[in-house]
Amino acid sequence: MTTPPAPETVEVDFITPRHLAGGGDPAWITVPLHRACGWSYGDDPLMPRVLLSSPDQKALLRLEPDPDDQWWTLRHAAEANRPAWYARFDARTPVELIAAFTDALTDPAPPPSAPRDPYEPLHQSGWSPAADDGLVSPNHTACVQRPGSSQQPGAWFVTAALRPDQQVWQARFGAHTPSHLVAAFTAALTSSEPVHRTDSGRSLPTLDPNIVTRKAIDMPAAYVAGALEGRVRFLAARAATTPRAPTPVRQAPPRQGPSR
Repeated sequence: MTTPPAPETVEVDFITPRHLAGGGDPAWITVPLHRACGWSYGDDPLMPRVLLSSPDQKALLRLEPDPDDQWWTLRHAAEANRPAWYARFDARTPVELIAAFTDALTDPAPPPSAPRDPYEPLHQSGWSPAADDGLVSPNHTACVQRPGSSQQPGAWFVTAALRPDQQVWQARFGAHTPSHLVAAFTAALTSSEPVHRTDSGRSLPTLDPNIVTRKAIDMPAAYVAGALEGRVRFLAARAATTPRAPTPVRQAPPRQGPSR
């Protein structure tokens, strides 16, 4: 029996707002972490989970399908200047947003222009104060909150919801999570750039055209298949081109002259 030829084009939906695009392919996160950033993984074919640990063994990313809890959990060990921290993401959190967080975590030299305050991208995108603290998106389908006080700030909560009683996903960042990592997530959250899906009919939390915009485009199948490889190459090149700190040159001790 002859195998039919692979299609030359694939219909791809470009979706906005991106926080309502559905979860996407987890490989967008896991494959670059392993292949471009040197994270190691443990293979247990009997368990439906993925475990990835950073090269310094300080960070552990766990992806585990759990209908009663968040699917993605990243835990980071305590360091000399920071207590241990965590980040967690529900199953429908778009992988592009999680990837922005992990890309910032693994960036050996974050750009100076990158936002440091998680609220900064929200203010720049016209988010307004929420009724119960925090900031809410212009279409009222996303909210960023940080309960606590200025003296003792708490964890960050980022929530996407179609209605107050219909939550789509939630991301949580522990109180000690580096602020520039949370800012990378909120910058990706507020980006106007659409994300693409090939299964949007099944992955979108709503098809309401008043909430979600879909633009279908026929794209070369090779381009769609190669997007992940291009991302891996980009992150690998980022690590390879980062200049290393110069090795300090040891000065030879001064010679002792002849004693008198």
